[in-house]
Amino acid sequence: MKFTKMHGLGNDYIYVNCFKEQVTNPSETAIRVSDRHFGIGSDGLILIKPSDKADFQMEMYNADGSLGAMCGNGIRCVAKYVYDYGLTDKTQITVETKSGIKYLDLTVADGKVTLVRVDMGAPILVPEQIPVDIGKFGRKQADRCAADAPIIGEAVSVGADIFSITCVSMGNPHCIVPVEDVDGLEIEKIGPRFENHPMFPDRVNTEFVRVLDHDTVQMRVWERGSGETLACGTGACAVAVASALNGWTGNKVTVKLRGGDLQIEWDRGKNTVFMTGPAATVFEGEIN
Repeated sequence: MKFTKMHGLGNDYIYVNCFKEQVTNPSETAIRVSDRHFGIGSDGLILIKPSDKADFQMEMYNADGSLGAMCGNGIRCVAKYVYDYGLTDKTQITVETKSGIKYLDLTVADGKVTLVRVDMGAPILVPEQIPVDIGKFGRKQADRCAADAPIIGEAVSVGADIFSITCVSMGNPHCIVPVEDVDGLEIEKIGPRFENHPMFPDRVNTEFVRVLDHDTVQMRVWERGSGETLACGTGACAVAVASALNGWTGNKVTVKLRGGDLQIEWDRGKNTVFMTGPAATVFEGEIN
């Protein structure tokens, strides 16, 4: 199987061109190639496939083999791949994902894509649709009748600690948690507690956030199925929405991740989130 390793701000995936290659068991393949000691090393596997609804289809698997719905950093790399490798000559493309069709604008320099702006669609705030079952974990009995009310700054118990959480879906579930010290956070301990908390029936991606100023936030992410990654595009979008909802920032924000910065804008008039960031190719190879 021929592959290309790519990354968006250090969030790295193995990409396979399924116009030419066939992957018969993508879940097992994702586990194998993602292993950083016995495989290639990545946060997961992304298949680039034909689509009858869009220009291309992206099928994404996490490092544990679970099927993901959407990956913001991954889809930027898909855009770079299809342009750089000649699958398209368009600088505006559509990509089918498990969370719908996404619209991408490509910035090209010297024949290669350097920057991608993605229309990530509308944020989902209804708890049942995220999904989040906060009932007995955070909301008072009197508030449970408002089951469709957004979860913004709710106090919940996770382990022995109380956290303020805001929940957003960008095609996959996110829990945004403000903390005073992002760098010193023991994310390997607290991340799994959120991911596997019973209030999240499909598990959850958790973003730990410190507000730097009205236009900038710092974030670390624990991704369901992969653990801590250097960046998460959908997570950065969810953080931007949560920051605006809580009044920490405006609707345009720079999200500083361990792998670099993303520019996120929530157009509240259109209720659409736009993400702009780089994509890079690391190397090509072939694995049996």
